[in-house]
Amino acid sequence: VQLQASGGGLVQAGGSLRLSCAASGRTFSSYAMSWFRQAPGKEREFVASISWSAGITYYAASVKGRFTISRTNAKNTLYLQMNSLKPEDTAVYYCAAGPHLSVQQHSWDYWGQGTQVTVSS
Repeated sequence: VQLQASGGGLVQAGGSLRLSCAASGRTFSSYAMSWFRQAPGKEREFVASISWSAGITYYAASVKGRFTISRTNAKNTLYLQMNSLKPEDTAVYYCAAGPHLSVQQHSWDYWGQGTQVTVSS
């Protein structure tokens, strides 16, 4: 499966953005999906994940209550709604697909190219 992330941009602290990840292929609905992010000079970190049926979601503690992961299998699209953004949310955001839910990078088989999110103070 090929993934294409979009929706990043520059936003002021307290603002909102919605990221999208478009997937090619007819097997999107069989994959768990996730978002990771990587800030300058830091390692890539887990943000959120969602099961193939959207029945199970997990969030990093740093974004829980502010971010919402969702998916529309009929449109082969994954979303990340980000509210109450903080400067520390600034990073390149990546979507990923894999066979099961995990917070570990190595568990995800397919990665998108990333989209830049910059939050100004």
